[in-house]
Amino acid sequence: MEQALSIIVIVLALGFDFTNGFHDAANAISTVISTRAMPPRAALAMSAVMNLIGALLGVHVADTIAKKIVFFGDISSVKMLVILLAALAGAIVWNLITWVLGLPSSSSHALIGGLVGAGLAASVYVPDIYVQWMSVVEKVVLPMFISPIIGFTMAFLLMILIFWLFRNSNPAKTTKHFKVAQIFSSMATALGHGLQDAQKTMGIIFLCAVAMDWEVPDAEIPLWIKVCSASAIAFGTYSGGFKIIKTLGRKIIDVDPVRGFTAELVAAVVLWGASFGFSAPISTTHAFTSAIMGAGASKRLSAVRWGVAKNIVGAWFLTLPAAALVAALIYFALHPFL
Repeated sequence: MEQALSIIVIVLALGFDFTNGFHDAANAISTVISTRAMPPRAALAMSAVMNLIGALLGVHVADTIAKKIVFFGDISSVKMLVILLAALAGAIVWNLITWVLGLPSSSSHALIGGLVGAGLAASVYVPDIYVQWMSVVEKVVLPMFISPIIGFTMAFLLMILIFWLFRNSNPAKTTKHFKVAQIFSSMATALGHGLQDAQKTMGIIFLCAVAMDWEVPDAEIPLWIKVCSASAIAFGTYSGGFKIIKTLGRKIIDVDPVRGFTAELVAAVVLWGASFGFSAPISTTHAFTSAIMGAGASKRLSAVRWGVAKNIVGAWFLTLPAAALVAALIYFALHPFL
């Protein structure tokens, strides 16, 4: 039974990673497509490659997911695998719902919410299991609020600086130069996406390996887990996510190359800083969407379509509890068979 469950968990984890790729592909390339700096398929291919590279650059976020969200104690491998199964199912269901609706919610928080919900449900039956709330607050909840504020503020200020630096430049030439710069800024954002989101799946698969005694809890994330997770998110990214690309690239603000470059660069800085500086699993969607809003607000506050932005922010706050609830219900449904 353990072998079958472990295969299901790994397949689901890679499936989640794949959906994460097409769900969050928009974060790196929505603006570069909207401004026609790159054609859609070329942008998706570039993003997929950079996701792959980013996923292999570190394990800071993976360690947080694997070791600092839920404490599993001394439980059987079957129980641990069922918790992981319920967590993944909750995250995938919420990802698909928001994808169908075209809402750029956070795959990261869907996964963490699923893990927390399944862990809470399991703790009803097994007292040794508990959610590490201090770590969740420090690594998840606080960055969830802080990263969008940083993204918005940095993008707003960077746009003001760019306006001042290029105040006497020819508008047509400036636009042309920033179209080229956008290619590199979107590459940086895609790299940050790989650093963040592929590593979250690595953490789940590592927990599966621990449950099966393939790895010890304090071990390094093995290469096979890194390669599988990186490849899944890259393939998912290349498959595209055009509903969400449309939302981020056209419905929040009217994106031009200067604002697109600014949003991408700021999002990349926030993602890289959270990964290497704090090992915090932040949302690429939060970072990028807030940067787009900040870049748009530098023109005038009314340039941001706040009605669309409100719907997106609403989806952000729903994600953690919604994914947690689905995961908990799935765990309760599966528990009688343990």
